[in-house]
Amino acid sequence: MTTIIETNSANTYSENGIVYPSSNVMLDLVNLKKVYPTPNGEYIVLEDLNLQIMKEEFLTIIGHSGCGKTTMLSMIAGLNNISDGTISVLGKHIVGPGPDRGVIFQSPSLMPWMTGLQNVLLGVNKVFPHASKSQRIEIAKYYLQKVGLENSFNKKATELSQGMQQRVGIARAFAIKPQVLLLDEPFGMLDSLTRGELQDILIEIWNKEKITAVMITHDVDEAIFLADRVVMMTSGPKAKIGDILNINFERPRTRKSVLEHDDYYKYRKHLIDFLEH
Repeated sequence: MTTIIETNSANTYSENGIVYPSSNVMLDLVNLKKVYPTPNGEYIVLEDLNLQIMKEEFLTIIGHSGCGKTTMLSMIAGLNNISDGTISVLGKHIVGPGPDRGVIFQSPSLMPWMTGLQNVLLGVNKVFPHASKSQRIEIAKYYLQKVGLENSFNKKATELSQGMQQRVGIARAFAIKPQVLLLDEPFGMLDSLTRGELQDILIEIWNKEKITAVMITHDVDEAIFLADRVVMMTSGPKAKIGDILNINFERPRTRKSVLEHDDYYKYRKHLIDFLEH
């Protein structure tokens, strides 16, 4: 089940011995390292972390708390400095945040005095400054409709439930048309019913947009349902990639088809066994 990916040259990479053109790689993390200074010396969160994420791939990342998952994601987002190594998007090294990477956090972090529409427009206005005002509003409304908020355009964030606020967060991230979508446990604070609804909404929009997605989760079932591959992180400090599991379910997939698939419990056992060791 383990997938080993190695970079061979500037033009190719290999996966399980099969050589592919590197143009298929959307995100390339090479010898990534993150160090925090402490009174007792350096604390190494991540070390020698190497990972290639493909165009249009949905990758989930699981691991114990403190293994550096969120640190890695924030480094990809450009919100956390890289101590050593490189992160590239389509071969270009990142140097900070950019509209090529959209982020959905566990807390949607909306401007509470603004409406749902205004919150989505914040990003749209910045990324599409040359579009007309009506065009930018249409983009924002389109994605709010996609997440089921067509009747809540003008409700302030404070009037929305936690689940509805996260829907705004999803719409906001997709509306800027990023090349990479980064998700940091976006459903971790929601009840199971709302969580399931938003997983379905997320995967429906992702299936249509076909962008690269990288998602952190503590939920094994969520990791399997959403992903093409599940990356398992070793425990910190000096965390790195411990294992990678290919999820060979056809897309588009439904929760029912996944649960009834012969390999579902085999995948689940593999992930749980890794986490318990």
